[in-house]
Amino acid sequence: MENYLMGIKVAYSGIWVTLQITIVAVIIGVTLGLIIALCKLSRHKLIRVPAILYIELLRGTPLLVQALILYYGLPMLLQSKGIMFRWDYPIVAGMIVCGINSSAYVAEIIRSGLQAIDKGQMEASRSLGMTHFQAMKLVIIPQAFKVILPALGNEFVSLIKETAVLSVITITEITRKSTLWSSVTFQSWPAYLGTAFVYLSLTIPLSRVVVYLERRMAQSDRS
Repeated sequence: MENYLMGIKVAYSGIWVTLQITIVAVIIGVTLGLIIALCKLSRHKLIRVPAILYIELLRGTPLLVQALILYYGLPMLLQSKGIMFRWDYPIVAGMIVCGINSSAYVAEIIRSGLQAIDKGQMEASRSLGMTHFQAMKLVIIPQAFKVILPALGNEFVSLIKETAVLSVITITEITRKSTLWSSVTFQSWPAYLGTAFVYLSLTIPLSRVVVYLERRMAQSDRS
C-alpha cells in the first residue's frame, strides 16, 4: 500500500507542470483556432487554402511527431543554416507544440459553430448599420461560442491527457515523474497506477463541468 501511495505522490509532483502547459496551450489554441477558422471560412483562396492545409497537416500527424520535430528537428535545421538555437526551457516547446496542435482541432470546432449560426443574424446585423467585422465580433462569434462551449471543454480535457507525450522531450510532467521514479525503484505497477489516478483526478471533474455546461446550454435553448 505504501508503494501505491508513493506512486500517487510522485505523479502529483508533476501536476503543476502539466497544468501550466495545458493552460498556456488552451490560450494559444483558442486564439490561433479562431483566426484559422475565420481564414477557412474566407471567400479568398489565398486565405482559405493555407488554413485548410494547416488544419489537415496538424490533424493528420501525431502530437508526438510534432513535438519531436519542434524540439529536436527545428534546432538542427536552424543550426544547419548557421543559426545557433536550442530550447533552454523544454516546457516552452511543450506549450507551443500543444497549443499549435490544439488550434487545428479548435479551428474546426469554431468553424462548425460559426456555420451553425443562422445567416439571418449576419443580415440583420448588417441592416442595423454594422460592418462585417462588428457583426462577427458582437453578434456571430458570441453566439457561436455558446454553441461550441461543450465541445471546447472536451478538447481541453483531451489536451490534459495528451501532455503525457511531452515526456519524450524531457519535460518532467506527470508521466515523466512516474517514469523516472519507476526506473529507480522498479515499482512500475504502483508508478503507473498513480499516474492514471492523477490524470483521472484532473479529467473527471473537468468532464463533469462539461456535462453541466451542456445541460445549461440545453435549458437555455428550451427557454
